[in-house]
Amino acid sequence: MNLSVHNMNLVTTILTFFVSIHLFSQEYLPRSSGEVIKHTYYALSYNETHEQANWVYYKLDPTFLNGRSPRKNNFREDPYVSSYSATLNDYKGSGYDRGHLAPAGDMKFNSIAMSESFYMSNISPQKPEFNRGIWRRLESLVRAWGKRFEIYVSTAGILNIEGYGTIGRNKVKIPSKYYKVIYAPEKNIMIGFLMTNAKLTGQLSSYAISVDRIEEITGINFFSQLPDDVENDLESKVNLSDWDFSISSSGR
Repeated sequence: MNLSVHNMNLVTTILTFFVSIHLFSQEYLPRSSGEVIKHTYYALSYNETHEQANWVYYKLDPTFLNGRSPRKNNFREDPYVSSYSATLNDYKGSGYDRGHLAPAGDMKFNSIAMSESFYMSNISPQKPEFNRGIWRRLESLVRAWGKRFEIYVSTAGILNIEGYGTIGRNKVKIPSKYYKVIYAPEKNIMIGFLMTNAKLTGQLSSYAISVDRIEEITGINFFSQLPDDVENDLESKVNLSDWDFSISSSGR
């Protein structure tokens, strides 16, 4: 009897832990058009016209990034998108990489997080020299920040400006630019990045811009849940000295 009660308490504790992670991770959801899909460890707004996400949003912190779940390339349609997501066939033979928005390297917490990162709703067509070059460097830097302190990340291709055409039967748009927005609540700092979907060089800091500017370009409202004075202050400026650009992290 005591063992049963102990086991029940243990299960309750575990479930509470995972539920709290899931609920807390939705705290700063961006606001935009599109169908909002909430997976276990990230959320997204799906744009049916362009067959990919307007934004993908997730939390990173040292605990989350301590996981060791191996990468499994099980790309597949997202069953939670009511209008159906893009398919793997859309990308075959296109010459474009299946670029993760929430990187698999950020989803090593457990097998569920890793597996869900391969839904096609979390994928966008990226030029190989971009995806495997400067974008990978930026992902690594963001992951390194997440290993030091809690951050919230929103990222995607910019879908409301001219792109490079489409790929596949479902006409998946090829974005010409991609963005990332990062907020560290404990440090009360925020930063944005804007990059062209092409081979880029130079320091990552040279691609940093204000979150306000990204909002203007994308039409997406980030971190609207913050008090207006805090939101306006953080989103209007770029303080490079707030962020350590000298660190990096491996894995994708």
